[in-house]
Amino acid sequence: MTAPRRISLLEDDVNVAAHFVDIITSDPGLSLDIQAGSIAEAQAILGREADLVLTDIGLPDGSGLDFIRTLKAVRECKVLVVTAFGDRDTVVAALRAGADGYLLKDSTPETILDGIHVTLMGGAPISASAAVYLLDRLRQSETDETPAVAAESLTRREVELLTVFARGQSYKEAARSLGISPLTVGNHVKAIYRKLEVTSRGEAVYVAMRRGQLRL
Repeated sequence: MTAPRRISLLEDDVNVAAHFVDIITSDPGLSLDIQAGSIAEAQAILGREADLVLTDIGLPDGSGLDFIRTLKAVRECKVLVVTAFGDRDTVVAALRAGADGYLLKDSTPETILDGIHVTLMGGAPISASAAVYLLDRLRQSETDETPAVAAESLTRREVELLTVFARGQSYKEAARSLGISPLTVGNHVKAIYRKLEVTSRGEAVYVAMRRGQLRL
């Protein structure tokens, strides 16, 4: 049998944390690795090899965004934000920090559980209201902003890779879809991140669309 995927939880509200623990432990394919209620306690997460970190943004001793940046700098790990903050700027800031998905706390347990699995598979679940904010910001950017002339263009293959990522495919699935090796996918991802100056696939898709280099 396949070992359960390990989930770490960073949430300071005791009742909300208990709710998330119930959701995680209800699925035999998932196991709770570490539970933390502050940035200080979350330092233990950095030394573990969890498959996904479920995190809030507003924490008593700092911002979950800073923790996401630190985590992504230490190792490759999926991050799903589940928070009460649904404003446009916070959504964009979370994606830029490296979040792989963004859901709101009032989402149903089924939505949160599905979001965990989608994120683990390489997808980027985003709550409906947050998606509306992103689309609104994208339209505003297309109207008000002029893309930087010096921005380096993506190659045809890099655009194809971003397109399949936007559809929720993982590295391995993208490799199969494009007929290339996972190593080649990794090399393309590094080039995409460098050109777009981003640190996550969700942010890469957003920035590429804003610059007019990707159309879905």
